[in-house]
Amino acid sequence: MITDTAPAAEIVWDEAFCSEGANCFRFGLDADGKAYIGTTESAAYVSDSIQALRALISAVKAGAADHLVA
Repeated sequence: MITDTAPAAEIVWDEAFCSEGANCFRFGLDADGKAYIGTTESAAYVSDSIQALRALISAVKAGAADHLVA
């Protein structure tokens, strides 16, 4: 994954997902097919391929990050 703050293409962000504490995350795509994850409090984001984003979401759904929120 690459952390960046200056995209080569314009990012189209989805509506932010916010938890009870107002910690908001958003997902985005650009015209080149790259996927992005960022917060609403910063211009920084993480980017990778759509396939990598799918793998990350699947792993989180399967419990790979449960130890971080326990």
